[in-house]
Amino acid sequence: SSTYRRPAALFSPFIRRQQVLLLYRRILQTIRQVPNDSDRKYLKDWAREEFKRNKSATEEDTIRMMITQGNMQLKELERTLALAKS
Repeated sequence: SSTYRRPAALFSPFIRRQQVLLLYRRILQTIRQVPNDSDRKYLKDWAREEFKRNKSATEEDTIRMMITQGNMQLKELERTLALAKS
């Protein structure tokens, strides 16, 4: 069959970068909803440091795992905020 398949290596880093940036933005947007100033600052600093610390990661599986963990932490933060508002 002559099905054209794009080389994953060309697109993967770009797509991963987009996923990471989207996750980072979503985390910061969620943190902005934290009512307490010091908690908000703490979480913002924590998020910034985590992303900065892992910026040089290149191993595909490691990056995928970190994105998964970040999404889980985001969901946990969203749950905590929802509980605090109810």
